[in-house]
Amino acid sequence: MDMNLLISVIEQYGYAAIFFLLWLGIVGLPIPDELVVATGGFLASVHILNPWYSFLSGYLGVMSGLTIGFLLGKWFGTPILRWLSKTKKMQRMIARSTELIKKYGTFSLCVSYLFPVVRHIVPYLVAMGGMKYRRYALLSYSIGLAWTTAFYVIGYLFGKNVESVIALIRSYGFYALGAMVVLIALGVFVRMKWANRPYKAQGE
Repeated sequence: MDMNLLISVIEQYGYAAIFFLLWLGIVGLPIPDELVVATGGFLASVHILNPWYSFLSGYLGVMSGLTIGFLLGKWFGTPILRWLSKTKKMQRMIARSTELIKKYGTFSLCVSYLFPVVRHIVPYLVAMGGMKYRRYALLSYSIGLAWTTAFYVIGYLFGKNVESVIALIRSYGFYALGAMVVLIALGVFVRMKWANRPYKAQGE
């Protein structure tokens, strides 16, 4: 799903589209979460969507996806893992998620957000491992807020160039966090410089 299609869907169905597209991502549909959140930011920047409602619908979609992932892992963990393991790609992702949990423990919830797909599998696995919901919510909702904010701001600042920016961030794994900070700072600087340019009347 590319940005033009996302823009069309979100323009047609509004904030509900942002929410449900993010919600559906957790159950395995091939929807790029980063691009959904960033598209909401872009549409807010051009005044098609309200910036607060756009951000809130994105964050609530992320929260609901995280909650559903945990509950599914708690209630139906083994059958879901068996279903997910049908393809070699998902087997690799499950193995990668398991390695993250072994290496980082509880904080794998934070680290997993740097990796597409893995961020959706880790909630299943930690729920199966017996993590309490209260601890899960504290960590996952906090990192979800930071993640949503970062990609929303990137979409707001970089507009239709956001697909290239997201592709770059996805390619660098652990370096993605630093890349997001640098890109956001750069975007803020460029917009401030542009806003502070002296006005020149036509013909001057």
